[in-house]
Amino acid sequence: MENPDHLEYAGFWVRTWAALIDSVLLIVILFPLLTVIYGWTYWESTKFVQGPADFLLSWIAPAIVVLVFWAVKQATPGKMAVSTRIVDAKTGGNPTTTQLVIRYLGYYVSMIPLFLGIIWIAFDRRKQGWHDKIAGTVVVRQKGGSTEAVKFNHN
Repeated sequence: MENPDHLEYAGFWVRTWAALIDSVLLIVILFPLLTVIYGWTYWESTKFVQGPADFLLSWIAPAIVVLVFWAVKQATPGKMAVSTRIVDAKTGGNPTTTQLVIRYLGYYVSMIPLFLGIIWIAFDRRKQGWHDKIAGTVVVRQKGGSTEAVKFNHN
């Protein structure tokens, strides 16, 4: 674990940039694949899932990739680009696999009610979204901004 005096909580805007970077990467990869498999009609359809390849590429593969990045790097490519990482909120250590799965599923809880659980990051003292609170994680970066220094409880 890193010295928490050198860390700060990653706020709403830096995390928004990370999410945008990840979204662009996902689009760059998925758009051509889904177009090759289903043709241009894929983008005109109102169906939620177009078929097995769509379900695999749009839902299963991104979940697996995100969870692997979180487990190995404590960050997605977007989070790495903005120098943030996910840590256990109590210890500052690596989150457990269970925490990471709960955090991923917690994104849906955070987004369904008008993205309120994501917007919560902007107002929370520790910059936690609902998905972070549910999983017991925080997103941190090297201190340099004006946010509050990180504090871990070693219980």
